[in-house]
Amino acid sequence: MVVGLTGYGVVPLVLGDLKPDYRDLISALGGQIVKLGRGLGALNVLDPGESASAAARLTGSARRKLQAEAHGRRLNMVTALVTVLRGRPVLDTERTILHAALRVLDERHPGVPTLPDLITVLDEGPDPVRAVTLARGDEERYRAAVDPLHASLLGLLDGPMGQAFSRPTTTPIRLDQPGGVCIDISGIDDADAELQAAVLLACWSDGFGSVEAAHALADAGLAERRHFFVILDELWRVLRAGRGLVDRVDALTRLNRQRGLAQAMITHTMADLLALPDPSDALKAKGFAERAGMIICGGLPQTEMGPLTEIVRMSRAEQRMIVDSSTPPSWNPGSGRDGAPPGRGKFLCKVGGRPGIPFRVELTDAEVSLSDTNKKWANSTSAAPAPERR
Repeated sequence: MVVGLTGYGVVPLVLGDLKPDYRDLISALGGQIVKLGRGLGALNVLDPGESASAAARLTGSARRKLQAEAHGRRLNMVTALVTVLRGRPVLDTERTILHAALRVLDERHPGVPTLPDLITVLDEGPDPVRAVTLARGDEERYRAAVDPLHASLLGLLDGPMGQAFSRPTTTPIRLDQPGGVCIDISGIDDADAELQAAVLLACWSDGFGSVEAAHALADAGLAERRHFFVILDELWRVLRAGRGLVDRVDALTRLNRQRGLAQAMITHTMADLLALPDPSDALKAKGFAERAGMIICGGLPQTEMGPLTEIVRMSRAEQRMIVDSSTPPSWNPGSGRDGAPPGRGKFLCKVGGRPGIPFRVELTDAEVSLSDTNKKWANSTSAAPAPERR
């Protein structure tokens, strides 16, 4: 899908590549590769990114609208990071305090602020921030209101997220590359589930902000109109990272074709969306699939058919096709290795209640090496020769 759409001029954005699955492909298309992780790079969640430069070229209501959107994204991002750290959502009063503190930074801070600058504002307690805490001149009441938030932000800086979010952005996203952008976060270990979820959210927020800035310039006639294809992979990692994260994802992903943006949300099973500890979060996550204009299924086990058919109406023949595609490969004693999985490359596309469209993906010679996600296994000295891929 990425290769085909790029041929039509659609710019692909892989906002958080965990494996990495897309890095080689985007690089071959001439796109930008951004690396994030410990010792690799940082992403400043208070950096408005391309929104700042775009707003400087706009005037009037267009500028104010873009600035307001950038402020809202930064507010959502900080609250999301605190949510990941705590494992529960921030309080409404804390969100109001963050809103006021970010306003103070916008008005008084020279250059691009970082999280340490935000902590300094809370520590100093300027009048606009004190006013929303209802401290009424009482220092103890002010400290009681901001100290839990202050402590959480300090935890972000001193914990595993510190290197990723406490410094200026190492490599800003650039949307002027025809091959798009791939943010490679494969350097973050799978054991750092909280850090992975936080970085994914930050990548999505930064990417969507860049798209909004590009469209704002195009609306004003200051840039060429471009369309984008955003890939949100490994969705389940974020949804399970902390209570309330579903709301943050929902806020980030409510983009549609009116904004010239296509969006692919990828997860392994429906159980990933439904197996959340909070029932309300599970219902919201289920809504991601219910609102999808198109659902494409590869091989799935029989146990998935119940939850899936609650959202997508499928005939018994369609269900059997999906289940059969999940059959594991058989052992070939002649070659001493597994044969090709029966369901390799086979998918079923469902649009609403219409009959499903089965199709098979066959890679061209140029795509095979770029789409091989088993490189480390195949290149191992202990591995048997890799079977031919199609």
